[in-house]
Amino acid sequence: MRAADGVWLYWLPLGAGGHLVRFNGRVYESVTARHARRPPQPLFHTALEVRLAGQRWVVEMTPVWGNSVPDRGVVAEGAVGARLLGRSRLFRYEVRRWRDGTIGDVAAAVGGARPMRTDPMTARAVLALVPSVPAVTWGRDELRTGEMWNSNSLVSWLLASSGQDLASVAPPTAGRAPGWHAGLVAASRHPVSADPR
Repeated sequence: MRAADGVWLYWLPLGAGGHLVRFNGRVYESVTARHARRPPQPLFHTALEVRLAGQRWVVEMTPVWGNSVPDRGVVAEGAVGARLLGRSRLFRYEVRRWRDGTIGDVAAAVGGARPMRTDPMTARAVLALVPSVPAVTWGRDELRTGEMWNSNSLVSWLLASSGQDLASVAPPTAGRAPGWHAGLVAASRHPVSADPR
């Protein structure tokens, strides 16, 4: 039985619910793998579920246009691809801290919900940190981490910034999570203090 308070990580196959995202992901991974001289690997993106004092939040980064629910806990937005393109809703993402929210394609999550730390202090810290995430351009390396910024960067940044040990955390089935390293590097360079009250 899941503990009342804590943080859970979902590994979601890229494009599980959308043919276009899946196709683009495969093209991207094919090019990246060829450049790195390795076989292509399954790609994953991540989302978090936080439970605290009998309440539940979903934390993730998604396109602005992907959901019409008016109150979905948006705390930040950023551009996709290029800052200039971010003037259009079609090229903006949003960071959500959505109470009682939903995660798209959650049924396809490999391994289901994976517990990170199950204590109220960590849950409070993660929730408090969400509005402080760097709102840099999705798909670019503006922070010079050596990797593009995306939804995986948000999740790894939150987990690392809240003091969680991620040394043994890795995508399932020998997959890759592009952007994960970017969040870790950003968190180590610019520590952010969360007030978990």
